[in-house]
Amino acid sequence: MATKFKIKKGDQVMVIAGDDKGKTGEVLQVLPKKEAVIVAGCKMAKKAIKPSEQNKEGGFANVEMPIHISNVKKVEG
Repeated sequence: MATKFKIKKGDQVMVIAGDDKGKTGEVLQVLPKKEAVIVAGCKMAKKAIKPSEQNKEGGFANVEMPIHISNVKKVEG
């Protein structure tokens, strides 16, 4: 059985540990199996993109990576 979290998609949260400590953002996705959340604008990583029909040149894109749910707290407002 999956665990239930008090943080849901769309909530405002603050990162309380790690490189992005002190940043706030909206929860884009909750990953219950990994016990992690993806927060807009936090824990950014560069991802290589292959050239394709839509993206002719390829290159790099900034992508948000998951943060463990214990490292964020809900912010009122």
